[in-house]
Amino acid sequence: MAKHDVIVIGSGAGGAAFAWTLCAHGVDVLLLEAGPSYNPFKDYLLEKETWEQRLFPVKKKPEPTHVFAPMQSLDSRHDALRSWNANNGRMNRGNRRRVHAYHHVQGVGGSTLHFTAEAHRLHPDSMQMRTRYGVSADWPFDYAELEPYYDRIERFVGVAGPNPGLGEDKDRWRSRPYPLPHHPLSYASKMLEAAFRKLDMSLEVNPVAILSQPHNGRPECNYCGNCIRGCPRTDKGSADVTFIAQALGTGKLTLRSRSSVFRLEAGEDDRVKEVLYKDAENQIQRTSARAVVVACGAVLTPRLLLASDGLANESGLVRRNLMETSFWAASGLSDDALGSHRGIPSDGVCWDFTGPGAIPNVIGGCRFTTGAGTVDFLGPISYARRIVSGWGRKHKKGMRAAFGNAVAIGSIGESLPNDKTYVDLDPKKKDSNGVPLARIHSHLDEMEIARLEFMAGRCRDILKAVGNVELIEEYGSYDFFSSTHVFGTCRMGLDPEASVVDPHGRSHRWRNLFIADASVFPSSGGGESPSLTIESLSTRSADFLANLLERREL
Repeated sequence: MAKHDVIVIGSGAGGAAFAWTLCAHGVDVLLLEAGPSYNPFKDYLLEKETWEQRLFPVKKKPEPTHVFAPMQSLDSRHDALRSWNANNGRMNRGNRRRVHAYHHVQGVGGSTLHFTAEAHRLHPDSMQMRTRYGVSADWPFDYAELEPYYDRIERFVGVAGPNPGLGEDKDRWRSRPYPLPHHPLSYASKMLEAAFRKLDMSLEVNPVAILSQPHNGRPECNYCGNCIRGCPRTDKGSADVTFIAQALGTGKLTLRSRSSVFRLEAGEDDRVKEVLYKDAENQIQRTSARAVVVACGAVLTPRLLLASDGLANESGLVRRNLMETSFWAASGLSDDALGSHRGIPSDGVCWDFTGPGAIPNVIGGCRFTTGAGTVDFLGPISYARRIVSGWGRKHKKGMRAAFGNAVAIGSIGESLPNDKTYVDLDPKKKDSNGVPLARIHSHLDEMEIARLEFMAGRCRDILKAVGNVELIEEYGSYDFFSSTHVFGTCRMGLDPEASVVDPHGRSHRWRNLFIADASVFPSSGGGESPSLTIESLSTRSADFLANLLERREL
């Protein structure tokens, strides 16, 4: 007999929210996480002199999980989209797109450990991309179905956002106001707000899962700006200090970190029979449960399924429809003292072009965000390496004049699926368990490049409208693969021949197999940060699974 009712694989936004919801229903859950646990009060290094010299503090270099196929050639017609900075010139001096990283954290809490905690709802029109624009795929339900779950997650995590009269986003209508007051715009962002107005664009306070006042035993933010390095105060709503902490408090959750799942065994009656994993002592374990939930992300979820003899791949779509992060960031140096190293990383957002039809002659939207913290202009070393040239006394003088005066505009856009962007298994490279590594294929088509050109042009226009700002760095996805948000490799839908899972994340064939991460997204949205949508989807699916278990239908 199985020791647990449900096994959840992966403890990021999707797996953690799923486990929390099940535990609240009284379901016994085993949560398996390949990475270590982090103690926010001991493991984050912001009090050290060397804090700026590393980003998120990886405890131990994890075993490789993925590689990259060769990237596409760069076209001189698009040289205006090449990344550069004032000190070093072009960042990519070759003639092919380069890999920076797939920014995926292995650890209890997953990539929420280093996210900047933007808490966005998806634009309703982005859920009907096939019907409205003939691209991507429709979601199998509408925004109204998801709205109560958005509200539920915002109240649990503690999202601080604009309420009516303070930049209310009417496209993403709300049944109730945000639970916490919004964070004020920083001095630098207020300056940028005036530039937005000159261009007939609107800048609003950004909704974030960062506490503006104490909530559920966690303190308010101290505005250090270093969310990407791990929050040592627990005011940032990462999955470990919210969903997992609460689930452990129910007594219904068993958490096993450093436990890497490498295979799912299929059984009779269209059910997953066993989960195989290597535990913290490097011993192979087998376990089973009434249901199995895979929440490893849009790269590693298809890897696990494909390595398990193509489990759930009856449609042939496991691995297809990968949508990556389309982005542009432009930074300038102001003549004014701004103190831009302080504050939350992304305090202002512009939704004007988020709708999929908002950019002229382009399908798929984008959003714009303020904040020097998003591009890591938070400490003197970044300024010395990327902005201030020279040596000795001249360099010191330049540093005193420049530090804290960086201004930045970032943009993230829609990513539409294409046949050349997908995940498969590398034919040669394997991990210590003999499992092939995931191989990421990425290709930017002309629509993607046209959207990037719009994003880059607007970022430049905004910085120019500020006045007294010198452009000192631009970085984008035309010549670099650097993805934080990835989607779509196990698409959700009504038709088993055109999707991998049903509207509740359950495999069309395998009755006790669920997927709970951004791999189920039929479309990426117009640049919205996906964590809130992942958590809301997972909670909805977990409610469904809990009801099945209660009725003994699994």
